[in-house]
Amino acid sequence: MTPPTAAGDRTSPIAGQRVQHGPGVTATRAFPTNAYQSSLDPFVLFERFFIDADRGFPMHRHEGFEIVSYMLEGGMEHEDSLGVEHTARESEAMHITGGQGISHSEFPADDAACSGLQLWINLPPEAKDAEPAYADATAAELPTEEMSGATVTTVVGDGSPFDLHTPMEYLDVHVTDTWTWTPDEEWAGFLFGTDGTGTVDGRSFGEGDVLPITNSRPVEVTSEETLRAVAVSGRPHDEPIRLRGPVVR
Repeated sequence: MTPPTAAGDRTSPIAGQRVQHGPGVTATRAFPTNAYQSSLDPFVLFERFFIDADRGFPMHRHEGFEIVSYMLEGGMEHEDSLGVEHTARESEAMHITGGQGISHSEFPADDAACSGLQLWINLPPEAKDAEPAYADATAAELPTEEMSGATVTTVVGDGSPFDLHTPMEYLDVHVTDTWTWTPDEEWAGFLFGTDGTGTVDGRSFGEGDVLPITNSRPVEVTSEETLRAVAVSGRPHDEPIRLRGPVVR
């Protein structure tokens, strides 16, 4: 896919795009979308999903990338070809290494709708055929820090139990005043709003908005009430991302 003109120079948030995955399964996608027509190396795609109580994803296969799922509301039942069965609930996370191939299913738990975030991360060339793997983490296992102006939970990064093939950081941030995010130098990433309203570098930002970052710079996030957002960044592989449905090569 071809990125939009001057994508690396974007300074304004853009709205996510609604995606219909099937009856009762929708998402707000941050990228790739009509507004941001590329992946964001090393990230393949990111979206917030909404699954009705009686819907979900039957067993399907993934290859060539990793997945981090983070629950916002309700619970999601996971079952895979490794023999794992697990239910992730609010503020809990799951990590899958697709590698040479893994099949899994995802359905809402407790006969109730659920919502969460799913991130696909490209594998570096030397790990494309890695052994498939699965891990999960409870809310208590994800470190949370009270900072000036924000509460920050590390889903992936320092202190998290997850170990990915790509150096990266994934933060769940509740901003109550002012918080400054500075991605690591030479990393790419994005900010995505999950709830509330505020500003990013003085520009309006709220639920479903995304700010792609392809040049490391401080980003000032403010809210007069509460803005919840995720801040994700990682080291690019500088390799083409070839997305073919559930396979990345």
